[in-house]
Amino acid sequence: MSNIRNFCIIAHIDHGKSTLADRLLEYTGTISRREMKEQILDDMELERERGITIKAKAVRMNYTDDSGEKYVLNLIDTPGHVDFTYEVSRALAACEGAVLVIDAAQGVEAQTLANTILAKNAKLKIIPVINKIDLPTADVDGACEQMKEGLEVDVEPILASAKEGIGIKEIINSILVNIPPAKVVEENPLSALIFDSFYDSYRGVIVIVRVFDGKIKKSMKVKFMASGAEHEVIEVGYMKIKMIESDEISSGEVGYVVAGIKDIHDIKIGDTITGCINPTKCPHEGYKEINPFVFVGLYPNSTSEHDDLKIALEKLRLSDSSFVYFPETSVALGFGFRCGFLGSLHLEIVKERLEREFGLNLLVTAPNVVYKIKSKGRLITIDNPARFPNNADIEEIREPYVEATIICPADYLGAMLELCQKRRGKQISMKYMDTKIVVLKYHIPLAEIIVGFYDALKSVSKGYASFDYAHIDPLVSDLVKLEIMINSEVVDAFTVITHKSKAQSAAHYLSEKLRGIIPRHMFEIPIQVKVNNKIIARETISAMRKDVLAKCYGGDITRKRKLLEKQKEGKRKMRQFGRVEIPPEAFVAILKIDEKDFI
Repeated sequence: MSNIRNFCIIAHIDHGKSTLADRLLEYTGTISRREMKEQILDDMELERERGITIKAKAVRMNYTDDSGEKYVLNLIDTPGHVDFTYEVSRALAACEGAVLVIDAAQGVEAQTLANTILAKNAKLKIIPVINKIDLPTADVDGACEQMKEGLEVDVEPILASAKEGIGIKEIINSILVNIPPAKVVEENPLSALIFDSFYDSYRGVIVIVRVFDGKIKKSMKVKFMASGAEHEVIEVGYMKIKMIESDEISSGEVGYVVAGIKDIHDIKIGDTITGCINPTKCPHEGYKEINPFVFVGLYPNSTSEHDDLKIALEKLRLSDSSFVYFPETSVALGFGFRCGFLGSLHLEIVKERLEREFGLNLLVTAPNVVYKIKSKGRLITIDNPARFPNNADIEEIREPYVEATIICPADYLGAMLELCQKRRGKQISMKYMDTKIVVLKYHIPLAEIIVGFYDALKSVSKGYASFDYAHIDPLVSDLVKLEIMINSEVVDAFTVITHKSKAQSAAHYLSEKLRGIIPRHMFEIPIQVKVNNKIIARETISAMRKDVLAKCYGGDITRKRKLLEKQKEGKRKMRQFGRVEIPPEAFVAILKIDEKDFI
């Protein structure tokens, strides 16, 4: 048992985590060349298509070294995007070491720094690997210098190319030598950390665990400490690409547990499993409830698809417990659902999966964040802009903030400072990693980064800047609710929360954009934007006019006036009772508001 090594691979997006995992599986003989395919651990179609890891994957490798000593290597391949940081932190808690991958061409980036800090906080042994050394643009010396200065990792890195298979043996030898073996404490009561789970149509929820103390056996009664639920273990085993059943999983090992659990939401990532007869007194530290941070309204294009959308959300949530949804109704869009996500990438992935896997056509309202508002002495939580209380009732508004870490070349520092300032950012620190690379830390409102910020960041830095963020406590802000009225009716799906300083420019931008998208009708359509019942912007869509004088050849002017008056009265009645058809593109346009358009 002293020959067990539990480690994970951490890196920024696209630095080669999944390719390195492929080579390790190949080198240890876990998978044959015939069965091998690129990104074998990324089994979701979207993961393979985008080249990113969305879910953490665990796999067990058996390895015999040159002296004949046998080892068990438990590898966890982690996501690289900031939206899934909690999943990375749980994976780190299940390990004794981490392989830190740095792209030789890109150098240290924001998520590299964030994941290194997480690994250091978890007191893991870090093995640095400079990957992609075969690229013509590779700067190995520069990457090493950034690693030592920016990450403060003094260990000599291993030079590798996961694509070409260079340095794989050295990485495995370093894992065996440097990562401490898993501690084996079988006599203590069972204590196992849940770091992942997924749903199987036939067996229910399958839980991936790291056992710290004791053993999990078949037919054993276990308790989930966060929820208090008790279940009988039906099956245990290991993950070797496929699930391999065994009689037990012991202290120090990573494996899966099947206990006949039907609802994935009974399982909390980071929870501790213990025995019912002899429970542990100390649950694993660090468990916290994961809350959604970005909310949108999801509506079907056709009302007949509402039930299909409900069924699709129920099915999708079985495999992804990190998003929430509940029904809501919009005057403009009808029946739909308010959904909460971990971030904008998470929203994008879920929307794409709903459209691809279930064949739905969806309308998505503008993303918004959760505000805490003190109103009439009560603290209320608002996740939908349409439910924002009247200004007279608001005593204080607290807006969610993040601490953003931006790493960019020094040449683009001025543009980066200007971008953060426009987004209401407050600079915390600025540090040079070397003569060419700068690390900026800013406190920025979450609402300012969920739409368009990443694109703007890449645009002003010619693609060289990288970005990561961590949530901090909400701060008091001066916010207002922009309501858009079309033909004197408030369209709740267009309601936007913005800072008071930006209200005027945002109102003009929105009204002009809608004027260009909403088609002309037989009557005049006013588009008005109001704040606190005061109109601050207006645009008018002129009416389509039928030439009622075409049949008049000469004759008295009074006859022409009579026809024009009759037409005018008809248009007045039409405007009073007529319904304005708002095309789906209008909602997409609001969704794609870019700050540079109105600042």
